Amino acid sequence: MFRRIVCALKRQDCSDCMLKSKCIYAYVFETSPPKNTSIMNMHKYEKIPHPFVIEPPEDNNKRYGPESMVNFNLILIGKAVDYLPYFIYTFDELGKNGIGKGRGRYKLQEVRLEDNSLVYSGYDKLIRRAETSFIEIHDFIPSDNIDSITLRFITPLRIKYNRDLVVKPEFHILIRNLLRRLGLLYYFHCGNQEPSWNHREIIEHAQNISITSSSLRWLDWERYSSRQDTRMRLGGVVGEITYTGNIEPFIQFLRAGEILHAGKNTSFGLGRYEIVK
Repeated sequence: MFRRIVCALKRQDCSDCMLKSKCIYAYVFETSPPKNTSIMNMHKYEKIPHPFVIEPPEDNNKRYGPESMVNFNLILIGKAVDYLPYFIYTFDELGKNGIGKGRGRYKLQEVRLEDNSLVYSGYDKLIRRAETSFIEIHDFIPSDNIDSITLRFITPLRIKYNRDLVVKPEFHILIRNLLRRLGLLYYFHCGNQEPSWNHREIIEHAQNISITSSSLRWLDWERYSSRQDTRMRLGGVVGEITYTGNIEPFIQFLRAGEILHAGKNTSFGLGRYEIVK
């Protein structure tokens, strides 16, 4: 639907389109690194992290009847914030087209910010100004404090380490993933410069933090890809895990991950977690 709204040439393949570098659809959904990009070995990859996250409802319902309300979250990152009106219009048009099995139609009633201020109302069809929030990450300064932190993974966390999916994420594996994700989002969507933090130093300290308890379990999650005309099984771990050690210097990265998620397939909500205590 987004492509139908914004694509000028109505192409099926963006890879060789002459308008790709200035196309909103290509930037948001076919996000590719510019040529000669060397940050974090990005030359090895075709795609960079998408500048959005859609968080599905937490109720786990698979069926919604007439008059049912569905609430979900949309997170836009960096330059993608400017394209909020396109997302709102797309969600509105998608409701007319229908979603899910049987193409159930819906009406987009309203869009609100985290502070509950109104951005869009389906009553007057007006899009209001939306204030941007900022995530600040400061210099990494280790301390001697020993503490514990518990994370609850709400949607499946999919992290690969040494080419295998991780079933019990050691703290340094989670931090490696967060540093990479935050660094790439910052570089490609927020300013074209690398973060100033020292990856090696941070990971060395992260390796000293241990798992003290875990109730994680594997959850297989399926989605249907209309573009590939196939069902995709995307399993990951959910539940709680507690880490103990010099946690304080890592809180800022973990707080950022609460908002931006961790692991793979974050754009449609996987890797969502919250700091429990």
